Amino acid sequence: MEAVKFSNKIASTLETELRDQGPALARREESGWRDAERAAALLGGDDVDYLLIAARGSSDNAARYGQYLLGLETGLTVALAAPWLYGHGHQPPALARAAVLAISQSGRSPDVVGVLAAARSQGRPTIALTNAPEAPLAEHADVVVDLAVGPERSVAATKTYTASLHALAQIASALAPDRISAESRRALPAQLETAVAEGLAGRERFDVLARARPLTVVGRGLDYATAHETALKVRELGGVPAEGFSLPDLLHGPVAALDRDAMLWMTSSGPDAEAEVIDAFAELRSRAGVTVAVSGDPRLLERADLAVAVPRDIEEWAGPVIAVVAGQVAGLRLAEIGEGDVDRPFGLAKVTLTN
Repeated sequence: MEAVKFSNKIASTLETELRDQGPALARREESGWRDAERAAALLGGDDVDYLLIAARGSSDNAARYGQYLLGLETGLTVALAAPWLYGHGHQPPALARAAVLAISQSGRSPDVVGVLAAARSQGRPTIALTNAPEAPLAEHADVVVDLAVGPERSVAATKTYTASLHALAQIASALAPDRISAESRRALPAQLETAVAEGLAGRERFDVLARARPLTVVGRGLDYATAHETALKVRELGGVPAEGFSLPDLLHGPVAALDRDAMLWMTSSGPDAEAEVIDAFAELRSRAGVTVAVSGDPRLLERADLAVAVPRDIEEWAGPVIAVVAGQVAGLRLAEIGEGDVDRPFGLAKVTLTN
């Protein structure tokens, strides 16, 4: 992949990979669909009542998306694993009538591998979603879903994250083809590429976030994952204290930290936000110093100090794939104006080997 330029500088690897997200989804559509059909066949088995997903980091945020997406579009009950229970000398929980999916871009995180290994030892169907189909995770999988986006060299995950969402949407589409159409899947890469180009062109708008102490990111339903991934990108790249919440969880106590030094980021990617989201944003904006809205609903956008529009004509499942771009670009911009290495944030490595 050739480096590109912005202003008079050579773009970082992170920016180059961010720009590759749309093309990467287009490249993986055909092969990813074949993998998704195989995964869906496992999930549709007579002995599967629910799905357990194991992941860490950005992959854990993709797991949150999968939990909501598969529940919404297919009716499948999805739970998130507690990997600690599958190591440290513990007897792993029983997984009767479960299928188990592990998401790991590197396929090497020992605790995530451990969950899939425990499922295999209990004779349960297993799926690995990874960008490294030759990694240890794949050895324990009945089906390997290859992200197939090529090497991701910058520490912060971008194209592996959106490819994970794309892969989960393909699985949902294979399970419920009347809910997620092939046409909407094929349209997404170009929509994502446009969102990235527009976001990077206006990246300076996010400079104000450098003063955020803290940044509170809010999202519900499918956008819950986007809230967490946005907070992670801003925190790991920009060094800004940031945390993601659902709206109810925010209102159950953490809202007390909102004051004029804090910033509020609301993500609601659909064209028609829920009434409670509109009402809460209208009320909470008076407590925060600066507000951001990433949405397809003009009622939210017009109330924000910094408005990032999501196209109103995309399907519900695709909204979070587009909405996360704002968080990625914000993190990139904060890293560019900071003193650290954009591609290698302080104290972080590309592969984190947790137990």
